[in-house]
Amino acid sequence: MSRQAEAVRRSVVDRLAAQAHTFPTDQPEQDGTLSWDATTIVICEASADGQTGIGYTYSDPACAELIRETLAPLVREADAMSPQAAWWRMIDQTRNLGRRGLVSAGIAAVDGALWDLKARLLGLPLVTLLGQVHEAAPLYGSGGFTSYSDERLAEQLRGWIAEGMGAVKIKIGRDRARDLERIQLARTVIGSEIDLYVDANGAYGRSEALSLAEQAAPCGVCWFEEPVSSDDLDGMRMVRERAPAGMAVAAGEYSSDLFDARRMIDARAVDVVQADATRCGGITGFLAVSALCQAACLRLSAHTAPALHLHPCCAVGPLHSIEYFHDHVRIERMVFDGVVEPVAGRLVPRLDCAGNGLALRSRPG
Repeated sequence: MSRQAEAVRRSVVDRLAAQAHTFPTDQPEQDGTLSWDATTIVICEASADGQTGIGYTYSDPACAELIRETLAPLVREADAMSPQAAWWRMIDQTRNLGRRGLVSAGIAAVDGALWDLKARLLGLPLVTLLGQVHEAAPLYGSGGFTSYSDERLAEQLRGWIAEGMGAVKIKIGRDRARDLERIQLARTVIGSEIDLYVDANGAYGRSEALSLAEQAAPCGVCWFEEPVSSDDLDGMRMVRERAPAGMAVAAGEYSSDLFDARRMIDARAVDVVQADATRCGGITGFLAVSALCQAACLRLSAHTAPALHLHPCCAVGPLHSIEYFHDHVRIERMVFDGVVEPVAGRLVPRLDCAGNGLALRSRPG
């Protein structure tokens, strides 16, 4: 009997574990609406027949407890060949806890581990199991925090260019008087050939966002992320319809499920849909959002967590990019072996190893 056939015949999940690790940022970070000095990664491991799959999310340490105490009993003894069945069981059985926040993040981590486990049991790269569409995923460098000095911002931008990024993104919205200056500085540093994105994290009101869009247009800003709160879908649509030609509006990183994404798409609020597999219910949820994007003729961009998003992104048709986010790149390199490095501004999934190719270090960090 082949390895694949044997795995299909007898594999059930016999272990589900979770752990949380909090890492200080390399310096204080800030965007338009939030400040932080540490980031927590919650890692889930799902095992069957001597193989272990890895999934993770970025959340609070309490998410690890949720996985261990609430989600693990729902998944143990589940068919390791059917991640979607376990996903639906978790969705159904956590109804009264609320889908947003910790619950959605916990489900995402477990779902990612189960998909990775299935691929490893079958001896396949995860992207092959999902059905590879793209040989590589384009990246954009992301960070440019509002807490950065001009010197640190310029240093980071030059680093992304050295890695071959075709686009970079900076944060705005904290100091209105400085926003345009920082945008102009970024354009000066990166030159005329690199795409420039900005992210306000919902810090502006509608009129402020439109004013900034008009002021930023001469600097070649072609992506305006969350110009207003993503909860204000009417405001998002207004900015999208009135923004200068060539400036796309992007949002969706806070979506917890398919219905959040559908509401945003139905409202015609964005040009590019962002989805985060660490928040929107894992790989299963991410693939569902991709189908919505395809039906609406919109592009899909993965929000942060590049090591997790690489394989599913290369398996979806409407791919725009993966956000190569400074915090998560740094943490994933510390926590995992097997993290793929950029080549000419793209990530290429490894096809010579099973699953997502990641291995948890015995002492992360």
